[in-house]
Amino acid sequence: MAVELSNKYACLIPLCPLVASRLTGSLSFFLPEATRSLRRLCAAFNTFSLITAMSVSFALFWQQAATHSIQQYLWARIPKSDFRLKIGFLIDPLTLAMSILVTTAGISVMVYSDSYMCHDQGYARFYAYLSLFTASMSGLVFSPNLIQIYVFWELVGMCSYLLIGFWFARSSAANACQKAFVTNRIGDFGLLLGVSGAYWITGSFEIFELCDRFSELSSNSVINPILANTIAPLLFLGPVAKSAQFPLHVWLPDATEGPTPISALIHAATMVAAGIFFTVRIFSLISVLPLTMHIISWVGGVTTLSGATLALAQKDLKRGLAYSTMSQLGYMVPASGIGASRPALFHLITHAYSKALLFLGSGSVIHSMEKVVGYSPTRSQNMFLMGGLRKHMPITGTTSPSGTLSLCGIPPLSCFWSKDQIIAESWLRSPYLGLTTSTTAGLTAFYTSRIYLLTFEGNFRANQTSYVGFNTFSPSENIITSWGGARPESLATQASGNVTSTTDMERSGVAETGNLVTPPPTERGPIREKAIQNHSERNLLYPQESNFCMILPLIVPAIPTAFAGLAGVDPIQKGTGPDLLFDWLISIPSSPEVNTHLKNLTEILTSSTPSLSLSLIGLLISFKIYGQTNKLVDTKFFEKFKLINENLLNTFVSLVRNWSINRGYIDYYYDTYFVRGINFAGKLVLYFDKWVIDGFINGTGVSSLSGGEGMRRGKNGRISHYPLGLLIGVILLVSVVDFPIPPLP
Repeated sequence: MAVELSNKYACLIPLCPLVASRLTGSLSFFLPEATRSLRRLCAAFNTFSLITAMSVSFALFWQQAATHSIQQYLWARIPKSDFRLKIGFLIDPLTLAMSILVTTAGISVMVYSDSYMCHDQGYARFYAYLSLFTASMSGLVFSPNLIQIYVFWELVGMCSYLLIGFWFARSSAANACQKAFVTNRIGDFGLLLGVSGAYWITGSFEIFELCDRFSELSSNSVINPILANTIAPLLFLGPVAKSAQFPLHVWLPDATEGPTPISALIHAATMVAAGIFFTVRIFSLISVLPLTMHIISWVGGVTTLSGATLALAQKDLKRGLAYSTMSQLGYMVPASGIGASRPALFHLITHAYSKALLFLGSGSVIHSMEKVVGYSPTRSQNMFLMGGLRKHMPITGTTSPSGTLSLCGIPPLSCFWSKDQIIAESWLRSPYLGLTTSTTAGLTAFYTSRIYLLTFEGNFRANQTSYVGFNTFSPSENIITSWGGARPESLATQASGNVTSTTDMERSGVAETGNLVTPPPTERGPIREKAIQNHSERNLLYPQESNFCMILPLIVPAIPTAFAGLAGVDPIQKGTGPDLLFDWLISIPSSPEVNTHLKNLTEILTSSTPSLSLSLIGLLISFKIYGQTNKLVDTKFFEKFKLINENLLNTFVSLVRNWSINRGYIDYYYDTYFVRGINFAGKLVLYFDKWVIDGFINGTGVSSLSGGEGMRRGKNGRISHYPLGLLIGVILLVSVVDFPIPPLP
């Protein structure tokens, strides 16, 4: 009966959001006027459909706790001689964990979007895209064969194209969605070649059958090692693009041009998670190829370190979080490459909720900042125009630190447990990889706490046009500019002008505050001073806390962000395979096991002391630089380095800033060598087609036309012309051909 229940209701998980998306899209296309009046009903219907899918996911999850079985429901087949493709659903612990992750994150985003997108004309269309996105991702995780995975893989890519370019009238959004689409096509083409090669070797598309047969053939040395180590990296090329691994990561920062709820969904539970899921799904295939495992581990290692360095000096709030996602995905990939697939999956889950919390919090901040600084992303997402928002947005400012500290790797928050296991496994496999992951842990603590401090602590800087925190001292001006971004010339001029005018007015005995003319400071009383201050504050705009629909999705992910990592303390489950993920996640210690768990907790904290120390150092440095309440940066911190080597420090910080602001110069080289090279090759092909191919065809036609016209005019039927032509021909023949004269007899 349990098996029949799973087979019967598993199809509802992708089917519910798919039906909701189709109905909403059809209604929006055929009845646009009715859709505008019923758009809140459409949003409620899409949300309810995803709630139904989530309920089925939880029901199957608890049923799996009782059966511990792997089930497949195959309802169709396509026969053709020896080729048979079975289509259906695969239900195992990995599938159910990913299904719960996708549906819960999707529900939070849908509830959040009701308020965030309420004024957008494409409100109903946005919900149709959201439901199609979650349906595609759910279909991907339930797929039992590579063909079905590839179909949903492409659907996920299509939905990301539609959602990243949702505001297509903005050129930056249109370019970003095209960049994401083209970059993912490169990885998808490699994935298609890998799927074809795997079928050619094993004769099957079924995941379990294919992996078992591939492992058997490799162990018996039947497969050519070169061929095997070519097909496996081609399969991995799909996750490289989809999960933004180096060097196909360039689309991810630009994907923030889409609405912020989409950024939360892409970075948390869909698209970028698809690559990690697929890598773990075919783990038994790649685990028998040491060279491929080595490639995977170092691709992830380079990604995690480069993503952390690129996030160090970002001014855009969402772009800084995007590079953080790139770095954290880099942790999961080398974990799979060194055989630690279970910590990789665990970090996927803990990071998803932490990053969803941070992106939704950033959306709340941006939504409030737009009412103060305008709707330009260069202003509403600029962290250097924020500051002090925890006072004005208390709930957003209270939930964000949990996600920040979780990514920093601070216990007992969730990401600490998963990240620490990956770092420990990396040190066991390779000292260089361990050093890379440990260094990244310190950098992660620095840039994530930097984002929080610039956004929520200090004073609100958007109203302080005469703010002079960029040049408070000259020796370390380059350092502050490096970490804080260049100060606009107009702002500097305006600031200096404001300061000068205020000083001159005070010297003359009169100062103006708003429309109120006030006496000099020496003649003001305490009551008068307070009245002036209150009047000045009333004339300034400050962000306000978001409404309930945006606050509730911030509170819900904060719970797993704080407590989900405690599952990693379980001392009983010691396996590393993905099949044990479910038992690991549901392990709840009984009373006799509490002492054992506490002992294991002590061992974990002791072994994580080096990486935790690096995280704390990163936090301390970030706090010393950005943690001042009345300054943008702490200048005294940099003054301490004067005795060491000021020029060397300035040069180093400038290099780091330029590296981060210019995205590691990777986009520049891509544009120089690939984009321009392809454009030049396209122009050559166009020239060849126009002047060689078309020229040959056009020349043939023109010669035929001219020859025909000449013959038509020459053959006009007049008898007098024929003897004349014959005479001319004889004369030419005689003049050209030298006939030999026979000798006289």
